[in-house]
Amino acid sequence: MALPLMPKATAVWLVENTSLTFEQIADFCGLHALEVKGIADGEVATGIVGLDPVANGQLTREELERCQADPAARLRLVEGPVPLTNPKSKGARYTPVSKRQDRPNAIAWILKFHPEVSDAQIQKMLGTTKATIQAVRERTHWNAQNIKPQDPVSLGICSQAELDAAVNKAAKRRAKDKGAAPAEPVPQHATLYRPEVVTEEPVFATSDRAPEAEEDDEPTAEKIFGKG
Repeated sequence: MALPLMPKATAVWLVENTSLTFEQIADFCGLHALEVKGIADGEVATGIVGLDPVANGQLTREELERCQADPAARLRLVEGPVPLTNPKSKGARYTPVSKRQDRPNAIAWILKFHPEVSDAQIQKMLGTTKATIQAVRERTHWNAQNIKPQDPVSLGICSQAELDAAVNKAAKRRAKDKGAAPAEPVPQHATLYRPEVVTEEPVFATSDRAPEAEEDDEPTAEKIFGKG
């Protein structure tokens, strides 16, 4: 069964402004009858401002009067779309003041662990500026000494779904860029076999040169007087 928006606030209003029974209010608001009785006694939902279901279009005046006249009857919500939340604006993401001091840490975490995420994605996800991202990257931020990489999800600056979506988008873009880039041609000479040039005579080092036969310098009669 569909319930009204802000059930307890609605129950507070019905207790204060109608003659409906506790059971009727409990059934309409999804509460226990004793809880509704506690609201009437001031023991439950203290400080909650009542919400008029007729004024916000969840209940008609005729339906309310019908059930007040018949304690056995049960209230029925108005069928139709009821705006649950205000539509998100397309402006810059709002970051609470208490979280703004943590943004440089979140930026540092993304730059360290997911460098493929673009600056534009970081700006949109964390609600920061390109100048701040550049300052954190180049360590020229005024508080650079105290910046420590911290997960933006654990800091409460963005949701896990938003972070995963940004990382996946960046990964797909990087893969697409790599696939689109033409491969560098390999020079033909790099794959050809180039045999070593072999000289006709081997070259030896001085220590490896074959020793030449030394001439016999011992004097003989033939060397002195010549051959006769």
